[in-house]
Parts: sequence; structure tokens; C-alpha cells
Amino acid sequence: MFTFKIDEEISLKFPEVSDAENVFELTDRSRRYLREWLPWVDGTKKVVDTKAFIQLARKGYIENKSLTTFILYKGEIAGTAGYNEIDWTNKVAYIGYWLGEDYQGNGIMTRVVKALTDYAFTELRLNRVDIKAAFDNKKSRGVPERLGFVEEGRIRQAEWLYDHYVDHVVYGMLKEEWKK
Repeated sequence: MFTFKIDEEISLKFPEVSDAENVFELTDRSRRYLREWLPWVDGTKKVVDTKAFIQLARKGYIENKSLTTFILYKGEIAGTAGYNEIDWTNKVAYIGYWLGEDYQGNGIMTRVVKALTDYAFTELRLNRVDIKAAFDNKKSRGVPERLGFVEEGRIRQAEWLYDHYVDHVVYGMLKEEWKK
């Protein structure tokens, strides 16, 4: 099992099909909470749906197009984070994340995104990291804001969320800015 230690409380692990039950249970416990901002929640009805997500995540990694990890907080799976897409031509990583409701308020995601941003610049030698978040999703937007990402714009009606569109705010960090 591949793990990347961030600090004494947090590690990232590569998704294994054997994690499906735990990730599904986390999703199910946080279903109402996650559904407010994530369009895939209603489609995740059984463990087999989570297994399909894991297989897709592993395929993206094998094809060198993405990197999804599960967040371990004090040894328990607390959510996911990673590069939803890696654009090698333009040297850009697009970070995405979610955290179970029980794990909110511990600074987990800020530490995880900081580590992913560091990794993108130092190990993957990318030039830019982008994060998109729904305009009204204050918790998700707080992560790049705390880390000094630049708010670069608002994309109107960027995502269909069950019965309405939501605008996205785009945040960017350049390698030269991150070094400072």
C-alpha cells in the first residue's frame, strides 16, 4: 500500500478496491452534507459504485492523467484529494477534494492541499496549480484562500448541481509565487 505522510495525523494513500466499503460508508454517513456541493453523491448508492470510482481513479493514474488519493486522518479514511487532471503540455494540475462531515474543522484539507501543491511543483515539476470551487461554498473556497492562491475569476453557471447551476471561482498558484 502506497502512503504519503504529510504530518503526524495525516497521510495520503493510493486507492485500493479493498477501501471501497470504508469510503462508501463515509460517503453514506455524510450524504446530506456532501450533496450540497458534489453532483455525484446521488449516483453513489452501493459499494459497487465506490468500487467503480476507485477503478476509474486507478486507471487515471496508470494513464498518467490524474492522481486520486484517500486522506487518512489518524488512520481512518476521512475523504479524498488529488489532481483531478494533470495537463502535462501546459504543466498544470487541477486539485479537487472532499472531506467527510465528521472530519471538518481540523485543518485537514488545508494541510493536504498544501502538500499536493508542494508535490506538484517540486516532484512533478509543474508550473501551475488550479482549484475550482462553487461560489457559495465558503469552506471549499477557504482552502486556497488560506494558502495564498490568487482568485482569478468567476465562471458563471459552471456546474449543474441536481436542479440548478452553480458558479465556480477559479484559484491559481504559480510555481514562482509558491516559492515565496
